[in-house]
Amino acid sequence: MVRVRTTAAVITVALAIGLLAVGPEVARSENAATPTTPPALPPVRPRCDPASFRIVIDVGHTADVPGAKSARGAHEYDFNLRLARVVEQDLVAAGFSRTALMITAEPPRRGLIKRVRRSRKLGADLLLSIHHDSVPDKLLETWTYEGEERRFSDRFRGHSIFISNYNARRRDSLAFAHQLGLQLKARGLQYTTQYTLPIMGRRRRKLIDAEAGVYRFDRLVVLMKSRIPAVLLEAGSIINRNEELLMATPEHQAVIGAAVADAAKAYCAEPRPRRPAVVRRRARPRTGATARPHWWPFGRR
Repeated sequence: MVRVRTTAAVITVALAIGLLAVGPEVARSENAATPTTPPALPPVRPRCDPASFRIVIDVGHTADVPGAKSARGAHEYDFNLRLARVVEQDLVAAGFSRTALMITAEPPRRGLIKRVRRSRKLGADLLLSIHHDSVPDKLLETWTYEGEERRFSDRFRGHSIFISNYNARRRDSLAFAHQLGLQLKARGLQYTTQYTLPIMGRRRRKLIDAEAGVYRFDRLVVLMKSRIPAVLLEAGSIINRNEELLMATPEHQAVIGAAVADAAKAYCAEPRPRRPAVVRRRARPRTGATARPHWWPFGRR
């Protein structure tokens, strides 16, 4: 009887040792057999669809208040209208079939507010205002062209791009402005640095994107009041005698039109932000003369 119990005890101990030896391997085998599936990532959606995305091209100034005069006496409005039509055609050809050209007849102040309201009624998703640049009067010189005295400044040349920090869609405005600056740069065009210089006085602006040539112009009405992304392009300096001739050529206008179209495609292809790209309006500037809205980059010209 004692011998049987001893034998049973030996068998029990042996089984226990065997289970201890096999147990961890079984556990490891079970763990290894369990597949680990990574969490599914949310699909990346583009920012917009070109076919349904409406870009409104705002022709700067009016026929009656035509803006700056070029070095040869031509009106800025005529430059703006020609270029805006080229931009419109290139955007439509690029798939932005809902692009609209906006021409305003009303004079400054009332007309500028109406531009903002009209773009809203048109269902615009982006406002691009087309202008051509000049310089403050104190920088102008005189020369004679076709027997008439004209004013010019060959000191600066190049384009510039502006957004407003008071725009309700500032982040999206900057995203398009950045793409536009990159596309112009890729075509060999350089932005002007005149707005960074103290000589510009109250027209001096803060450069917020040195790679693409984007400036802040916070109190410009068409940028500040728009509830959609809004960008202003000064396509070049028509007060510069050489650049005026360049800006008048269809070839150069086509370069700018293609840059705008490619910038729009790049903007729409960007991933949609996780949060809506809407920012609260910044606090209004302090009261006083310096806080008045700007109607034109160089005043009522």
